[in-house]
Amino acid sequence: MTAETAYLFRHALLRDAAYQLQLPGDRARLHGIAFALIENHAGGRAPQPAALDDTEGIPFEPHGSDPFAEELAEHARRACDAADAGGLAMSAARKLYLRRAAEHAELRFRHEDSQRLWEELAGSIAGVERGLALGRAAVIAHESGRSILAEPLLERAIAIHREAGHRLFEGTALDALANLYSMTGRVERAERTHLEALAISREAGNRRLEGLVLGNLGIGYYEMGRLEAAERICAEALAIRRELGDRRGQGLDLGNLAVVYRNTGRIEMAENAYAEALSFHRQVGDRRAEGVELGRLANMFAVTGRVPLAERTHLQALAIHREVGNRRAEGIELGNLALICADTGQVEQEEQMLTEALAIHREVGDPRSECFTLGNLANLYGRSGRVALSERTYAEALEICRKSGNRRSEGVTLGNLAGVYQDTGRLELAARTFTEALAISREVRNRRFEGLQLCNYSLLQILLGRFEEARLTWRNGAVILRDLGDTKTLETKTANMREATLKSDVPPFDEPAF
Repeated sequence: MTAETAYLFRHALLRDAAYQLQLPGDRARLHGIAFALIENHAGGRAPQPAALDDTEGIPFEPHGSDPFAEELAEHARRACDAADAGGLAMSAARKLYLRRAAEHAELRFRHEDSQRLWEELAGSIAGVERGLALGRAAVIAHESGRSILAEPLLERAIAIHREAGHRLFEGTALDALANLYSMTGRVERAERTHLEALAISREAGNRRLEGLVLGNLGIGYYEMGRLEAAERICAEALAIRRELGDRRGQGLDLGNLAVVYRNTGRIEMAENAYAEALSFHRQVGDRRAEGVELGRLANMFAVTGRVPLAERTHLQALAIHREVGNRRAEGIELGNLALICADTGQVEQEEQMLTEALAIHREVGDPRSECFTLGNLANLYGRSGRVALSERTYAEALEICRKSGNRRSEGVTLGNLAGVYQDTGRLELAARTFTEALAISREVRNRRFEGLQLCNYSLLQILLGRFEEARLTWRNGAVILRDLGDTKTLETKTANMREATLKSDVPPFDEPAF
């Protein structure tokens, strides 16, 4: 131990001893003095923020004391022990500064601190306000990737609102719980809970909550592969947000609609919707939503052959996810960047990114993304000659997809697994698996993978000597990819088809006009 360290240790020990020797009342008064000095230095008493049960969305107004709010709350707590009339005033001051400290930490993306402070505030208040504070803590926990902590907090909040008979706040908490169910793969339970929240919003006549729930329900339907319902519900949500002048909500709904447009081949509409969504996110300063939207836009750039632009946009999105502490989106973005590495032949970097992404998906409890990333890892293993490991990894991904009810990823994984069976000579098993994969891709209207799987299946049909079937299958797949604007994949599949037809001494399947 250095002399300086020894001095600091003795100083801290003596300071604590001196503190403990004070009588409890004297200690409390000293904390009151410290509270007053810090508060005066920071610009005086901070204003009371909007009530927790405010439904008008009044924004939080910063104050010079906010960086010291947690310290002020602690001094106020300790000053409450004073045996004078100031105890009640200090109790009120503690609640004020706990609330401001929680809001300040949330704005600074200090998620763990914010969650802890909201829970501490909940412990000092009662009734509906306690339920609302618990709900805020839960949403922060969920959005920062700690769903396992968020779920019991939301359940407690819902129980409080039900006991109080406050249907509007019950509906809001149910919507948040439904989002959590969706993110953790419990899609049927998510739908039921969203519909329950929607019924409450309409019963209460609250258009703001109705728009919120519809937007979340719409993207839930997209994840379930119900694209027509997703588009209809998201459009309904957008109409309500426009009616209310809710710019933040409009940005979210436009982004969700853009995803549906992209996956149904309406690329120009998708790009316009993404641009409009990003504009709203930036206007209202919603960095979290901006990061998510940039990641979605980058995916569209990638599938339409604009790979350098896709990479730059993914990196922008990743930087924002890390800035705001969005671990779930960070994992998704790393997986997307890994696909760019695959396209550019950076195999080591691809595997490293996929492994890191997989660890994050497991950390935050995101089975949908875990399934997708396992599939990409299996694909990498296959390309690098680790065929047995590839098959085992696809099987693991398939099990997760089925357990979580993720039909979209199940169809993708089955199509990839069929390719492994084909490459290892199990042609009839490959044919059955392609048929199963295509049925699911059509069921969930995953047009891109339907087109890709049709082109891949045609290569198997060539090996089986079914040349006319193969020609029709390949052309159907090529039409879909062309309609979706996925030129890069179509070029690859065309080259694969020409190589296979040349080996089998049959004319190429692509039409002269193509």
